Amino acid sequence: MKAIAFVDYENIWTGLLERGYELTPEQLEEYLRYYAARNKVDLLAIYLYANFDREEFWRTQTTFQKTNVFTRHVFGKNNYASTGLRHNAADLELMLEAQEILLTRTSTFDMYLLLTGDGDFLPFVRKVRAWGKEVKVIGVTGSVHHALQPYSEGEDILQWLLHEKPETEYRAENDLDQGIQVIGSLQTRLPYVASTKARAALAELLGRSVPQVKDFIRYTLKENMLIEQEHLDSNLKIGKTKIYLLNLENPRVCEALGSMFEEVSQRQQKLMMET
Repeated sequence: MKAIAFVDYENIWTGLLERGYELTPEQLEEYLRYYAARNKVDLLAIYLYANFDREEFWRTQTTFQKTNVFTRHVFGKNNYASTGLRHNAADLELMLEAQEILLTRTSTFDMYLLLTGDGDFLPFVRKVRAWGKEVKVIGVTGSVHHALQPYSEGEDILQWLLHEKPETEYRAENDLDQGIQVIGSLQTRLPYVASTKARAALAELLGRSVPQVKDFIRYTLKENMLIEQEHLDSNLKIGKTKIYLLNLENPRVCEALGSMFEEVSQRQQKLMMET
């Protein structure tokens, strides 16, 4: 049986995140290959739809493309205002492309694999089935709309993750020295360290996931190693942003910074004078 997979990535990713798991591009591709092998399905192509402007999906589009997934970037809205708001934009793009394939390449496939839990796809599922094609819905337990459940047959990405990819507990303490140095380096190079910039740098340089970076930030704030405050910036549309400063009175911070301490201290003093 020949199949084409369509992935409502933000829906699946969010459903897993709410249960404490962050799905990586490699895991998603591996799961689909596993499903195809187990069910003796010839998986012809994977189409994936998401707003890759989201901070959480930083660089994932490139990773997906390296694993032969056809990605479709669907912007959602302006980050600072409601201008350009597009409700259900990814859903619409997915359904339009899937219907185009249904109409123009009908004989090339037998089944659609639809990765989502969104009940808005029910009319689409009925339309595809009316054309004589099978539709299998794959979602996350607790996040699949009741209208789609008859088509899901119990397929659940979360259960596969729990069985195949047991999570090891993340300990922020193991990243303290390097994480402090990353933030310190940012403070010496930038006018200020915006929270989004800090999280992106920590994810890249520590090799950690977004939830793990958030755990690291929470830990350093709780242990009084990091200071979070609002910073006014007239160059921004909203006029302000959240920034991070290292607490230079904390002994662990001083030790981790080493020779970088004086420069970081000078930059912080300059920033305080400007505000």
